[in-house]
Amino acid sequence: MFVVGTAGHVDHGKSTLVRALTGIDPDRLQEEKNRGMTIDLGFAWFTLPVGGEVSIVDVPGHERFVNNMLAGVGGIDIAMLVVAADESVMPQTREHLAILDLLGVGKGIIALTKKDLVDEEWLQLVAKDVEELIEGTHLENSPICPVSAETGEGIEELVATMDQMLTDSQVRRDVGRPRLPIDRVFTVTGFGTVVTGTLIDGSLSVGQDVVLAPSGKGARIRGLQTHKRKEPAAEPGTRVAANISGIDQNEIMRGEVLTSPGWLRPSEAFDVQLKVLPEAPNELRHNMFVTLHTGSSETVTRLRLLEGDVLEPGATGWAQMKPESPLPLVKGDYFVIRSNMTTLGGGSVIEPRAKRHRRRHEPTLRRLRTLELGSSEDIVLNVIESSGLTPVNVEFVSNSTNIEKPKIIAELGKLVSSHRIVATRVQLEIANFFADTHWDNLRKSLLSLLKEFHAKFPLRGGVPREELRSRLGLENSVYNDVIVMLVNGGAIKEQASLIALENHVSLLSKDQEIEAQRYVGTLNLNPFAPPTNQDLDQEIVNYLIETGEVVRVSDGVIFAAESYDSMLNKVRDYIRMNGEISIADVRDMFSTSRKYSLALMDHMDQQQITRRVGDVRILR
Repeated sequence: MFVVGTAGHVDHGKSTLVRALTGIDPDRLQEEKNRGMTIDLGFAWFTLPVGGEVSIVDVPGHERFVNNMLAGVGGIDIAMLVVAADESVMPQTREHLAILDLLGVGKGIIALTKKDLVDEEWLQLVAKDVEELIEGTHLENSPICPVSAETGEGIEELVATMDQMLTDSQVRRDVGRPRLPIDRVFTVTGFGTVVTGTLIDGSLSVGQDVVLAPSGKGARIRGLQTHKRKEPAAEPGTRVAANISGIDQNEIMRGEVLTSPGWLRPSEAFDVQLKVLPEAPNELRHNMFVTLHTGSSETVTRLRLLEGDVLEPGATGWAQMKPESPLPLVKGDYFVIRSNMTTLGGGSVIEPRAKRHRRRHEPTLRRLRTLELGSSEDIVLNVIESSGLTPVNVEFVSNSTNIEKPKIIAELGKLVSSHRIVATRVQLEIANFFADTHWDNLRKSLLSLLKEFHAKFPLRGGVPREELRSRLGLENSVYNDVIVMLVNGGAIKEQASLIALENHVSLLSKDQEIEAQRYVGTLNLNPFAPPTNQDLDQEIVNYLIETGEVVRVSDGVIFAAESYDSMLNKVRDYIRMNGEISIADVRDMFSTSRKYSLALMDHMDQQQITRRVGDVRILR
């Protein structure tokens, strides 16, 4: 299935031609019928002689409704530029053609309507005007088909031309991330909310959970229709009506995008390649406000020029758009900017979620040129390099580049093999990726932190795992992979929950060894009620705890390891024989005080050796 979009000046016969092609009146509003003028988008469809189906999006031609026209032409495969033979090229003919060019619509047919109102000589003159008009645009050399919707003359030839062009057209690619820019919202009695649009980038199916972007509201697809036929699924390039549950019609606006959850993050700023129309009435200025149209949305945005203070008519340059509200965009999306009912220019999105840049900054401009024109390998590498010390995965790269995942994985494999990036896992589909230089910086930072820690606390076995992660600022999943890589590489070691340099050994000095032995000996003088006020360097105490020579059961209460093990075994034996034990039982058993008994049993609870039930403990 393919989508054809009309374009052209008001009253040049677009809707009449659509009726002649399809038998469907695309003017659905009563006001349109009363005024005889298309105001909003209309939709029709027909089947080609060879069996292929065509959707037609009919757009208004009046200058006051160009915003509605822009909401409908974003997802078309072929443009049908309509020029009335009795009037020839008119202002909106030029503006619509410029819009089609800015939106990258590369295929088109020129329909010279109202053929029955002029003679052959005049028709040839109008055709010549049109040829001159489309010269240098994407529609240059497009076939010109004279037709009369009233008599039917030329309709068959127009359909045959359309059939040939669509046969030669490539099938829409499916990158697995469906987007349905919503151009119409309404309610059907007994069914609920229905949204329509042209599906791009992926497929939708009945029962699928979906979200609206940028609002983030969730819904579920109850039903799908194409050309009023129920379908279990819809493929890219299809005009779709989706009946959705979980959200009211009043909560949805034209311009939102229906998509699958979890990937399409709205952009607060995005970088673009901007082309100013030669016929733009004035230059574009840095920080000016314009109206931006992309997909089916329309919003006011601030224009930040990245190379200078102005961009003259006919010029092309780099810019950043800062919309009043975030927009759901992907790389490669086209846009148009307007002001005071005049089209100024447009272009394509290069970086959908951009940071604020320094202006006239050559590294930034060089990066944007790579994203625009570089190979897939260059683009993937650029995304990874731009992430700095924050690693990225396949999903992130795919969302940032709008490249299919299989191709991205292939490019990642080449980059890993050439040592330009580092993968945290062998299986690339689930790995995170660093640029080689950034990985080296991260590795050096981690090793430096460990070295500093060991110098400051030479008696400790290492840095607590979570403390190191926090200081590096890494997410858990990435951090775990980084630790595994460095352990396997022999740079660090992990013991229990401590991370240390591979060659780190914690040893007491001779003087410290004497102090430690004296301390343990003091504990053993009264093994079940050791003193709690000993003045000993805390680092030595921590060392003895880490090496297992003593056990801290609470703040201030520390037992020698031999004494602790003895108490533990006797408590276990007592519970096995009696079923339970109280604090008083422990106190009496070891001829100690309640302070030590309570500290011991609370510690055993924490270690999940025992469990408290009322005033007694039982074994877990």
